[in-house]
Amino acid sequence: MRKAEEGLVSMCEERARMLQDQFAVSVNHVHALAILVATFHYEKNPPALDQDTFADYTARTSFERPLLSGVAYAQRVVHADRENFERKQGWIIKTMTKKEPSPVQDEYAPVIYSQETISYIEGFDMMSGEEDRENILRSRELGKAVLTRPFRLMSNHLGVVLTFPVYLTDLPPDAKVEDRVSATAGYLGGAFDVESLVENLLRQLAGNQELVVNVYDVTNISNPLVMYGSEVPLGNPSPSQTCMLDFGDPYRKHHMVCRYRNKPEVPWSAISTPSGVFVIFMLAGYIIYAAWSRYDNVKEDCRKMEELKKRAEAADVAKSQFLATVSHEIRTPMNGVLGMLDMLLDTDLKSTQRDYAQTAQVCGKALISLINEVLDRAKIEAGKLDLESVPFDLRSILDDVISLFSSKSREKGIELAVYVSERVPEILLGDPGRFRQIITNLVGNSIKFTERGHIFVQVHLADHSNLATEAKVESISNGMNGHKDETTAVATSVSRNTLSGFEAADSRNSWENFKLLLSYEKNEMPYESVSDKVTLVVSVEDTGIGIPLEAQSKVFTPFMQADSSTSRTYGGTGIGLSISKCLVEIMGGQINFVSRPHVGSTFTFTAVLQRCDISAISESKPVMLQPLPSSFKGFSALLVDRRPVRATVTKYHLQRLGITSEVVATTELALGMLSGRNGHSLTSTKLPSMLLIESDSWNSKMDVSLQSRLLEVKQNGHTPVLPKIILLAAAESDKRKANYAVDSVITKPLKASTLAACLFQALGITQTQPSNEKRDNSGSLRGLLLGKNILVVDDNRVNLRVAAGTLKKFGAKVECVESGKDALALLQVPYKFDLCLMDIQMPEMDGFEATRQIRAMEAKVNEQADADGDSEADGATRAAKWHLPILAMTADVIQATHEECTKCGMDGYVTKPFEEKQLFQAVQKFLDHGMSS
Repeated sequence: MRKAEEGLVSMCEERARMLQDQFAVSVNHVHALAILVATFHYEKNPPALDQDTFADYTARTSFERPLLSGVAYAQRVVHADRENFERKQGWIIKTMTKKEPSPVQDEYAPVIYSQETISYIEGFDMMSGEEDRENILRSRELGKAVLTRPFRLMSNHLGVVLTFPVYLTDLPPDAKVEDRVSATAGYLGGAFDVESLVENLLRQLAGNQELVVNVYDVTNISNPLVMYGSEVPLGNPSPSQTCMLDFGDPYRKHHMVCRYRNKPEVPWSAISTPSGVFVIFMLAGYIIYAAWSRYDNVKEDCRKMEELKKRAEAADVAKSQFLATVSHEIRTPMNGVLGMLDMLLDTDLKSTQRDYAQTAQVCGKALISLINEVLDRAKIEAGKLDLESVPFDLRSILDDVISLFSSKSREKGIELAVYVSERVPEILLGDPGRFRQIITNLVGNSIKFTERGHIFVQVHLADHSNLATEAKVESISNGMNGHKDETTAVATSVSRNTLSGFEAADSRNSWENFKLLLSYEKNEMPYESVSDKVTLVVSVEDTGIGIPLEAQSKVFTPFMQADSSTSRTYGGTGIGLSISKCLVEIMGGQINFVSRPHVGSTFTFTAVLQRCDISAISESKPVMLQPLPSSFKGFSALLVDRRPVRATVTKYHLQRLGITSEVVATTELALGMLSGRNGHSLTSTKLPSMLLIESDSWNSKMDVSLQSRLLEVKQNGHTPVLPKIILLAAAESDKRKANYAVDSVITKPLKASTLAACLFQALGITQTQPSNEKRDNSGSLRGLLLGKNILVVDDNRVNLRVAAGTLKKFGAKVECVESGKDALALLQVPYKFDLCLMDIQMPEMDGFEATRQIRAMEAKVNEQADADGDSEADGATRAAKWHLPILAMTADVIQATHEECTKCGMDGYVTKPFEEKQLFQAVQKFLDHGMSS
């Protein structure tokens, strides 16, 4: 053992001595460069050295400094000379960290010469870093090379920075500190690869495989810093040898620690001694004791885990009960609100009143969907979220979303618009509620974070969108969480020819690509219709505040927000985007985004839906269409709009009403087309019935001049009837622009139903109520409920009124009671009711208990009838007769509530607030005409 220790000491001292010598050679090379700079830059007039010469010389002589990754020279500049220095150099002095102009200080050390490999540091102030400043001050005071703490170089090796002073004159070795400081001209520095130096040295020596060598910076002995080797503590219990290292810097201390890779083998004779036998028995006893203790610990851990499992199960039950209670208490008043709105819509209303009521109804339904978001997240995590597959009208859904946010967009004065490609089928098969939820979340976020500009929703077929993107945009790499890497993204050019004129984050939505998509539609480019699946690309573009770069990787994380402080400007739960991402993936698509701070964000997702032929829609799966009036077919319009994207959106809504339109950029061009002057003429032979003018194309001087010009056109015989002048206003303030010269003002955002209502009023056309479709949809429900006696049980009088009004609308005879006890008093055999709708949560006796007692009473009556000796056929008929269909009216949407309904004997349930379609599906199998009463 002693011989092994002596060999360890010898080998460690040899390696330490050779390492010091190699390091001293590298320091001498840096010293030589410092002399070169002093000679050719300061002793020659003019200086014989510049950046190109320095870079060329250091590149050619780099073989002398293989372990220096780069060298640079920083000139000493006092504050009084800073302005002249920057003017001479043609750049300003910048800090190393933030790369911004260096703040005012006594002196600076900007880099003026650098090796080509590190040319990017030119102009950086080497004194802007705290440690670098200390090293510079120490080097000029000592006149020696000083070192920094070890850090990771760009090669990922550990290294240090050498700093060497350059003096204007030769100084004696015993020069005073003041003389050295005043004679300092600058500083030469280089990054030194310590790890490679030690590695090369050990490779040359014999016995390298036997030793483990570590080099430490022990300036702070309580916290040694590794310069080479693994981070093994200095106090390692294995035999080791420590040697001091002198790298020439009196301030920094360095150690080399050497130890054998494997401990020296112990001879067999040491084990066979009495002490060795005793140690072996002690170890065996300890192993047995430790195993037994481990067994006891595992048993105790299993007991605790079982207890924690029971607590978790109890907490899960408590959470379900809490969610059920909260859901019920919120949905109960919302049922009254939506029910009353539905009853209001069945009365005679003016077009504006009907639009307001419909918008309020859409908002109420959206609030119900927001209540479900937390429950949706729980279902997604449990893997129990299933999608519907029913026919739906995509364009109607987008109109509903626009209605939801219309007032907020008008209040902020931002453009809110939607465009759906003509090639997208009218009816699709999928889950309309979940699709609406995704769009609502994305548009809601855009509304929240956008204060100027626009929000633009586009829907295209995936094939056409890909073709347009490939034609104009370079490839953009995806980030880890679906977002685009801002350092590599963005396409060929940034165009501001957008919906509002503000720059958008994703240039793939530029006007050039939009024109390509429109050309594909007009040319009727064939779509690959081999399969019934349709892949849609939906983008929601805004010009809001954008997402900070550091927050983009957390956008789709649940309950995470870019600003989570209590003083944040924007509210929200931070769960909407997470749910949207999960829903998109369940639909077979993907979602990603491009966001640029202070420019905006564009979220894009794909969804795989199915084609649906309108003729193939069955009555069991009716599609709720919002029929548009056909009164405008054959009308034409002239649109004045200087923004082509916005004009295309307006044409899209006019086209949905059957109105053809032409677009001009100014009112002068519009008047020229109406009069046929200056070579302008309408492409259509039919004169326009209306002149639509965007608010930003209107000015205060046009009130009188436009009317006079139109009268002049009429008098000249160019048009027998003047077109109606309609102003398109994006904000409420725009309405005041034209009080006298226009016939009507349409406030954006545009949607087909609102546009139709305003045009009916402006053109003086009698509006026909499009109620045929609604009667057709509800006709089957009326056939089921007509003349039926239905008992409604609910402790909330508003809900009773809503339920009774809805059922009476379809011809049912309704009786209402407010408690389970009152229901039991009325429900006595023989029944006079065909159906019972029963609330679940009621005082005194809830719906579950009332149903159990009703079923017990029915069972008792049926058993008594069997005991009276009725025939088997009569008994079967009587048993079927004395079973009253009971449907739960529940405001809970969790699975546990539905299971409890079935367990207590209920036949089904309808969720409050219920709609016609849901009510039809629930009562169809109980009140079908084919069933006996």
